[in-house]
Amino acid sequence: MGYTIGVDIGTSGTKSLLIDPDGNILSESSAAYGVSMPKPMWTEQDPEDWWAATVKTIRAVVKASHAKPADVKAIGLSGQMHGSVFLDKSGKVIRPALLWNDQRTAAECDEITELAGGRDELIRMVANPALTGFTAPKILWLRNKEPKRFARLKHVLLPKDEIRRRLTGELATDASDASGMLLLDVRNRCWSDELLGKLQLDRSLLGRVYESDEVTGSLRPEIAEKLGLTTDCKVVGGAGDCAAGAVGNGIVRRGVLTASLGTSGVMFVHCDEPQTDKQGRLHTFCHAVNGKWHMMGVTLSAAGSLQWFVESVCKELATRRGADPYHTINTEAASIPAGSEGLLFTPYLAGERTPHADPHARGCFVGLTSKHQRGHMAKAVMEGVAMSLRESLEIIKDLGVPVREMRLSGGGAKSQLWKQIFADVMDQTACTINAEQGPAYGVALLAAVGSGQYKNIEEACKATIEVVKKTPAKKASVKTYNRLFPIYQSLYPSLKASFAAISEL
Repeated sequence: MGYTIGVDIGTSGTKSLLIDPDGNILSESSAAYGVSMPKPMWTEQDPEDWWAATVKTIRAVVKASHAKPADVKAIGLSGQMHGSVFLDKSGKVIRPALLWNDQRTAAECDEITELAGGRDELIRMVANPALTGFTAPKILWLRNKEPKRFARLKHVLLPKDEIRRRLTGELATDASDASGMLLLDVRNRCWSDELLGKLQLDRSLLGRVYESDEVTGSLRPEIAEKLGLTTDCKVVGGAGDCAAGAVGNGIVRRGVLTASLGTSGVMFVHCDEPQTDKQGRLHTFCHAVNGKWHMMGVTLSAAGSLQWFVESVCKELATRRGADPYHTINTEAASIPAGSEGLLFTPYLAGERTPHADPHARGCFVGLTSKHQRGHMAKAVMEGVAMSLRESLEIIKDLGVPVREMRLSGGGAKSQLWKQIFADVMDQTACTINAEQGPAYGVALLAAVGSGQYKNIEEACKATIEVVKKTPAKKASVKTYNRLFPIYQSLYPSLKASFAAISEL
């Protein structure tokens, strides 16, 4: 009997789960932590919080499952992408990590583009344009803004890979997560020496690149004892949370797309060959499937937009005892007709990535009248997130990538109302599967492959994942959203200059 553990180091907390060889979840545990915002549009976290949460949740799932330590064969790691863990030569963290939704690096993105020889050259080298969330601009920001700390810099790791270092002592990453650093030759799945040279960054800063199901090391003795495991427990490459979530949803073959409604929102589609959007609106990254790729569009504040609305705008609901504020909001929004009677919402609360790549973009309600109530605003938030992700879907279709099936995942997908809105906005049947744990489940399956329980991840997904519910689109609502979508698309161009002016205040 061989068990595997999946660990997902997320933005709001870490989740671990333990599965048996048939993919059944035997135990799971979560631990929350906060995000520091020292300035507007800046986001940071202390890697110590990730580590404490990882230890706590792994110990919890091992204990709750009653698994024998020797029967836990491997651990898979997932985590928020793009974050920067800066280490000195002794392995000490130099400063808090800059996160994926941190927007401080606009000047560094321009610097990278110029040093690369222009946007087209940059896309040629690493398949993507420079965006504020990516890791390379964060490294240059440290060099430009905190030179004394940069002088101490020895290594740069992504969040999940800092946890790998503490577990195994190895400096390593996987191709899917490395793709989001803006330093990987995505087509050839290795570091881009060409771009590193142009940026005057030493390759020794970066760890070795593995495939997601490859073994990268074993638990160190003192860590194995701390976790209640053995030194025979392997740690596989794992994946960035988007690719890991896709694996956890069975998106490992052509024609299947997943829409993830986590803090951020992601439209993710599998590709057998590396395919790039010449305009740089979509990301092209390596997939967690060995030798495959994916394209994805990102809305930076998806379920995060609804969380903001409930916890900041509707504080009285969030603090009311004995009542779930999200249930209340869903109930009120469900009574509102499609289109929220002309109220639109742009979910740019943390800037935006796809298709606008604008750190200065701002969230707003457009079309408010005295008739609109809280339920209208709540539904407009859900619709605005769906329309933002539809922009990614339209680009995917325009590039000729087939989409035969759409699967929903993430916390937002637990809302039947939001599932219906997605089906109607996309004019696609929204499918949900038997496993709802996303990234943690995906890397647990990758760990099962790495430990030899499956031949490859395609076989693992076929054996463990199936569609259990389908939510078809409603024709009347589809018609309404098709009328509203062009209006929604017109909002950003109309407000772009205003957003930029506001950001300078």
